[in-house]
Amino acid sequence: MIHKHMFVLAVPDLDRSAGFYRDVLGFTIHEMGDPGWRMFERDGCRIMAGACPDALPAAQLGDHSWFAYLEVDNADAWHARAAACGAEITKPLATEPWGMREFGLRTVDGHRIMIGHALPEG
Repeated sequence: MIHKHMFVLAVPDLDRSAGFYRDVLGFTIHEMGDPGWRMFERDGCRIMAGACPDALPAAQLGDHSWFAYLEVDNADAWHARAAACGAEITKPLATEPWGMREFGLRTVDGHRIMIGHALPEG
């Protein structure tokens, strides 16, 4: 049984990353007692971000820059907020045949996230 889940990301600039997760996605930012780490938290999702200015940029990871699919209550509202904040939308908001309404975005660090909600069956 998995009791919790958490993502851990290497980011080049913690302040810039924290601003993106706070302003675009509505996460709360927590200091962790180590200046090289921050915790981004919203609802049941936790992301630990570590300062790694010399690491390979996520944008150069190709398909490996995907790290999360966030299932939310209203993908349209999340999309509207992300678009209003100028986030890079990598996949337009769409209703998919697999029963999800979803879109993709790229963070300021180059990581990609899918965000969607399940459609009612029927």
